[in-house]
Amino acid sequence: MKKLRVTQVKSIYGRLPKHKACVAGLGLRRMNHSVEVIDTPENRGMINKVSYLLKIEEVENAS
Repeated sequence: MKKLRVTQVKSIYGRLPKHKACVAGLGLRRMNHSVEVIDTPENRGMINKVSYLLKIEEVENAS
């Protein structure tokens, strides 16, 4: 399964409620926090909506 490492690089303070919900839905809690999410259409949609707040990297599978 393909994974993406998503890092929040900008604050959600003052953003639209739907954008805050997308960031929370990805599991991000604060600035410079990183999470690995599975590359699904649902996660891609949330990432695309708030891409201006995030840094996205593809994760290499060790197995």
